[in-house]
Order: sequence, then structure tokens, then C-alpha cells
Amino acid sequence: MRLAVPLLLALALPAFALTGGAQTVAWRVADGGIAQPLTAQAGDAERGRALVANRQTSLCLLCHSGPFEQPGFQGNLAPPLDGAGTRWNSAQLRLRIVDSRQVNPESVMPAFFAVTGLQQVGRNWQGQTVLTAQQVEDVVAFLVTLK
Repeated sequence: MRLAVPLLLALALPAFALTGGAQTVAWRVADGGIAQPLTAQAGDAERGRALVANRQTSLCLLCHSGPFEQPGFQGNLAPPLDGAGTRWNSAQLRLRIVDSRQVNPESVMPAFFAVTGLQQVGRNWQGQTVLTAQQVEDVVAFLVTLK
């Protein structure tokens, strides 16, 4: 089963890689998280919910389940998103979304806002992030509401 997850993500990568863009925002890990938001504009929880629920944009529900309609179309390979705001603070959530390999080097979760240290990235997507900085902040704003 472990081999199936990277294969599924590899097959789906072109569909979501185009939603991000080249980014120049620097981020720093400290105390198990990224405390500094990636944007000056605060994240919007409603936009974040829409991103998480959209299987073509973020692919979150490929592996995670959460408080969304159509429970049969949600994953069970990763922790449920329900209660994410209780388990982790915004800095910890931001790190997991930006680059979950910083928390777990063996993670199969895509690095949604990292462009270095990645493997098997197609030429057209090299140097591109999966999500924009604002999209990361929107997802964080949503996830912290899940208590």
C-alpha cells in the first residue's frame, strides 16, 4: 500500500502543480513550526476550506478525511483533518503544509510550498510551488478552525 500513495501523487502532480507559482517568500522553521505568515494578508478560512475540499487543486482529500460532504471520496491514509486546530497551532500547521518533510523526512505528503530537495519534478514544474503563499495562509486559517 505504501507504494500506491507515491504513485497516486505522481500521477496527479501535473493537475495540481499548475495552481501554484514561482515564489520568493522565505520561510524559517523554529520551535517545530513556521511562526511568520507567508503573506501580509491574513488567511481566509472560507477560501481555505474551498481549497482543501477541491481535490484537483490541493489533493488534501486524496489522503485525509475531514468535515466535508461526500465522505466516500475522502482518504484514510493520513490523519483526519477533524481536530487539526486542536492538535497543532498555526505555526505547526503552516510547516506541515509548506514542507511536511521538515516534520517527517519519510512523509509522502507533497511539499506544497517548497521548491528545493524535491525528486522527479517535471521540467515545466521545476521551481514552482504547488500552492501560492496566500493559498497556504488560507488553508492554515481554515485548519485552525477545526477544533
